[in-house]
Amino acid sequence: MKTEALLKTLKPYVSHEWVKIAVILLASSIAYKLSKYLLLTAARRFAEKTRSRIDDLFLEHKVIQAVALYVPVVLLRIGARFLPKTGIWIEKLAFVVLSLAVALTIDRLISVGLTLYEEHPISRRWPLKGYAQVVKLIVYIGAVIVVFCVILDKSPWGILSGLGAMSAILMLVFRHVILSFVASFQVITQDLIRIGDWIEMPKYNVDGEVTDITLTNLIVRNWDKTLVVVPTYKLLEDSYKNWRGMKESGARRIKRAIYIDQHSVKICDKEMLEKFRKIDLIKDYMESKLKEIEQYNEEHQIDTEASILSGRRLTNLGTFRIYIEEYLKRHPKIRKDMTLMVRHLQPTPQGLPLEVYAFVSDTRWVYYERIQADIFDHILAAIPEFELRVFQFPSGFDLRKAIKDEIKLN
Repeated sequence: MKTEALLKTLKPYVSHEWVKIAVILLASSIAYKLSKYLLLTAARRFAEKTRSRIDDLFLEHKVIQAVALYVPVVLLRIGARFLPKTGIWIEKLAFVVLSLAVALTIDRLISVGLTLYEEHPISRRWPLKGYAQVVKLIVYIGAVIVVFCVILDKSPWGILSGLGAMSAILMLVFRHVILSFVASFQVITQDLIRIGDWIEMPKYNVDGEVTDITLTNLIVRNWDKTLVVVPTYKLLEDSYKNWRGMKESGARRIKRAIYIDQHSVKICDKEMLEKFRKIDLIKDYMESKLKEIEQYNEEHQIDTEASILSGRRLTNLGTFRIYIEEYLKRHPKIRKDMTLMVRHLQPTPQGLPLEVYAFVSDTRWVYYERIQADIFDHILAAIPEFELRVFQFPSGFDLRKAIKDEIKLN
């Protein structure tokens, strides 16, 4: 009796369209799973037999899964014909799934094309990832608008006009996205930054290589292997240094000074001049310069014996400066076609800066530092030969030595 009563109770519902809807939805789900399995199996077998990169990318970016969504769309539309009362809602559901399938397909096809593009060297000059993200965003926004229009039976123009009225709010919400899009457009079109460039932004602790440029962010791998993410629009708001010009020129600048103790600077006496004449790098310079000075003094009838300050004379610092220039001119790793000079800077309480300004032909960091170190090793070792001293603050060793010397004298 209880069974018969239960059947009588369920009879109106069993004969209702809900059963048909359940069957249609179940069939659509099974069809999707089956079609995805069959398509993936066929695609993998095809990819194994070909050398093409495209079929591998279709699998990698799940294009097949998006294509499989079209199968349940067909079943839902066919099943809607057998539902006189709720068929319109099944039709709308089919359209929602179709919109999702189209959006996913376009999204993943763009990803495939972008991956193929990024495998070419030109992608480092013109990165398109940001633009691809914009296109994907527009596609998904369009799909959402179409879905709402179908579900609500509204015209898309009405929704778009409503969005226009909310433009102020949208501008506020998507402010950083809009700024970053404009910034990325300017960065790429004006060729300000490329993937692989070495940039510095001290404000954000950035000092490394650009690994990616997206719609909203610039990703930099610092030389200490840390990753820094900077909003793209910050490139236009704040200053940064791009070392690409250094790489393209094939030369890297040396701009470093040694501080000379000014008390060690003096006019060369005869002994010093004879010693300098024996140095191979400045031997020709010494001969020509001494002749020039002697001729000048004779023409102006200057008695050089009267005072050490009478007439023109050479100094140990000036001669040392020429020595460094000649040394750099003969160095195989210094560019001779670019600026090369040794100059004095403004004297400081720490001494007189003697600056080397030249360009190394090897831009690789390790080799550049090695060449620079070798040059300054030689300069520091040569300074005593010119009876000059490098200025440095006294250390504990210097103080102990001075005390010992004082004790010995007393």
